[in-house]
Amino acid sequence: MTETVSPLSLYAGYGIELEYMIVDCDHLDVLPVTDRILKKIAGEYTNEVERGEVAWSNELVLHVIELKTNGPAASLEKLPPLFLDNLNQINTIVADINGCLMPTAMHPWMDPYRETHLWTHEASEIYDTYNRIFNCQGHGWSNLQSMHINLPFANDEEFALLHAAIRILMPIMPALAASSPIMDGECTGLMDTRLETYRRNAERIPSITGLVIPEPVSSRNEYIDKILQPMYRDIAEHDPEKILQHEWLNSRGAIARFDRNTIEIRVLDTQETPRADIAIAAIITSILKKLTALEWSGTEEQNHLATEKLADIFMATVRNGEKAIINNRDYLQLFGFPDCRGQVQEVWQYLLETIPDNTPELNPELKKTIGSIIHTGPLARRIKLAVGQNAKQSYLRETYRQLCECLVNNRLFEGLE
Repeated sequence: MTETVSPLSLYAGYGIELEYMIVDCDHLDVLPVTDRILKKIAGEYTNEVERGEVAWSNELVLHVIELKTNGPAASLEKLPPLFLDNLNQINTIVADINGCLMPTAMHPWMDPYRETHLWTHEASEIYDTYNRIFNCQGHGWSNLQSMHINLPFANDEEFALLHAAIRILMPIMPALAASSPIMDGECTGLMDTRLETYRRNAERIPSITGLVIPEPVSSRNEYIDKILQPMYRDIAEHDPEKILQHEWLNSRGAIARFDRNTIEIRVLDTQETPRADIAIAAIITSILKKLTALEWSGTEEQNHLATEKLADIFMATVRNGEKAIINNRDYLQLFGFPDCRGQVQEVWQYLLETIPDNTPELNPELKKTIGSIIHTGPLARRIKLAVGQNAKQSYLRETYRQLCECLVNNRLFEGLE
């Protein structure tokens, strides 16, 4: 008889996923060899290999590899060195073919229409179906790397609390995590170009992504009726075999995974070092704890704010990062923010100061790291300053070469030396 495993309660475990580009060491162009890396370890083509507490897996395209916690991690603080060790293992393997891993959320000069190579091995029918319906050669499919945070819930009550909290914190998350100001070799004018391309990648069927910010719901059944069933109906004529009609079809910035009783946050760009990724995950988790404890506002108040209003704040942050201005007093009051207007950077600094020093998710090293990110701005701001407004090719290559070194050396990017 199979033993039934009870779902974890709020914050009893953490699932972290990190995606990285594989590039050639000489020119930093994308290198489509993920299948060869996984085969090197497994002895055959496979979409995942387990490496103790971390697993490596494929994504849609062959120049991206994902590292993830192999099951829920009990804490966040042990994850930076764990991910770093696995990144170094991959770098050692790919070095044999003159490759290395590159961080950040988008390759700065990749041509997705010329350089995209889709995964062709196990589970390829899913990717083939996506490609047939949406054409996965654009930036929004084949040139985006992110961190996902999976947070558990045990029942409908916890799901409602967590979903409401994530929904209102999500609009300002890119101010911490944006790392994609460059596309097609040029500054785009956005701090988070990945999210701009991401929100448009399924425009053929708008219900799949919605406004990125999820609609308010208070139960699993309401979520299925309000969010999942409409997209299943809308894609049915394009997907008669129901290959894509699963929870992961949902492309909102946070999605419910009832198959594992988690909500997966997806609006966070990959950073230059796992230390930065986990510091961002730590402050987000710490503030979500306060929100689900109803410290500043109730769930009904949180759900009352219109999705369209939250999406406006989200898009302002996608464009301007930490310098975005929030004029929505009702939104700021959900966090107990003392003013009726504020820059997103000021809001995050305020939120950081509300977190006690003994908070387990945010140890002194992670708190120092996130404090630096809030003070200097997200990685996108630092990249933009390094390459200049004209983004000369020589500056681009030197900047992203240094970012590759940051990944290996576990240090934050401060700009060109």
